[in-house]
Amino acid sequence: MNTSEWVLLAVVLTSAVSCRDNTGSDEVTADNSVVEAPGTESPPASGPEPETPPEEETPPEPRLDIDGLPLPTLTDAPDYEAYLMAQPRYYTATTSPFGDVRSQDNTPFSNRVTNAGANLGRILFYDVRLSANNSVSCASCHQQQHGFTDPAKLSTGFDGGKTGRHSMSLTNAAYYSPGKFFWDERAETLEEQVLMPIQDPVEMGMNLFDLEVKLGLTSFYPKLFEQAFGDEAITNERMALAMAQFIRSMVSYQSKFDQAFAAGAWNNPDFAAVFTEQEMLGHRLFSGFPVGNSASLGCIECHQTSAHTMDRSHVNGLDADNSQDAGAGGGFFKSPSLRNIEVGAPYMHDGRLETLMDVVEFYNSGVKPHPNLSPDLREGGSTTGAPVQMNLTQEEKEALVAFLKTLTDENFLTNPIFRDPFAPEGG
Repeated sequence: MNTSEWVLLAVVLTSAVSCRDNTGSDEVTADNSVVEAPGTESPPASGPEPETPPEEETPPEPRLDIDGLPLPTLTDAPDYEAYLMAQPRYYTATTSPFGDVRSQDNTPFSNRVTNAGANLGRILFYDVRLSANNSVSCASCHQQQHGFTDPAKLSTGFDGGKTGRHSMSLTNAAYYSPGKFFWDERAETLEEQVLMPIQDPVEMGMNLFDLEVKLGLTSFYPKLFEQAFGDEAITNERMALAMAQFIRSMVSYQSKFDQAFAAGAWNNPDFAAVFTEQEMLGHRLFSGFPVGNSASLGCIECHQTSAHTMDRSHVNGLDADNSQDAGAGGGFFKSPSLRNIEVGAPYMHDGRLETLMDVVEFYNSGVKPHPNLSPDLREGGSTTGAPVQMNLTQEEKEALVAFLKTLTDENFLTNPIFRDPFAPEGG
């Protein structure tokens, strides 16, 4: 093909391209406007982009051990010894204005709180392995955010059954000098008490020998027992020691009540610098200080010291006849510390009182004439007087409730040294 033929072919090809079907392309008209090619659309001129729905957070995968059950976080190192050493002077000094807290301590010399022991106790306390069907733990009925009690009137056991009494708060359990546990004081020591719910046919339904074997099949318990006790032997006696250490570390001392002490001289019970006028009135009523024309109740006669724990079991006149539940015998019942009582509803051994105002009104006007009624709840403080009628005004009742709320310790209720080690990190 000569040169002229190549030129002719190029002209023909150029013409063919310029005259092709414009489908899929924009066409420019004579007036220079643009016509969209068929099958295409212009983007909207303006307006916000459509929002992309947020992706739902995927819950973290459960951490499982070699036995297929939950694995605790083992990287933290709670310092229980430092926490207990940080108790303020009015908890530890014999000259505390509300009584000697230290004299109430039921910690045996043979089972002092150690970091390794209490941490092992914490993991046991939260472990569902302690129940027969891996469904509940001690913490199921003793929840940190509620002062280690249960917001339900009666707790639910491993197989759906209900406990016979309300789960008692564990706050300040170390400060009860008789050293006995449960509402009816059937456990002589805390070390004895902690194993009883595990074996209870309603609560956890577990055999202690089977539990020792069960814990031995995990990857982590042998090492934890070695850290706490010097070797890897897993025994129910050691479980009891460790859980008792953890529970005795549950000391509450950072409430508004405690801030009031810290605001001035530690042995000065005048808290007006921190308390509201209403809280101050409630404090004076509770503590038995003179309050002008108001009654001086002296609740602290039973709820003693700055730990606000009972001196011993009492008959409080909740019923005139305790034949349905005699408690420790004769209607006597142990009571827990009043610390964190605001978050510990419902109240009493059977959970019959729903609010703090219900509790105040009971002591104000509802005490029954039980034959073993505490003298502190009788007219004149005698053993035969009629049940006391406090005749509080509405203002005084509300002041007592306000004071009781100053015993709430938010640091205690959220402190990570007491948290669930099986919960997701940061949970």
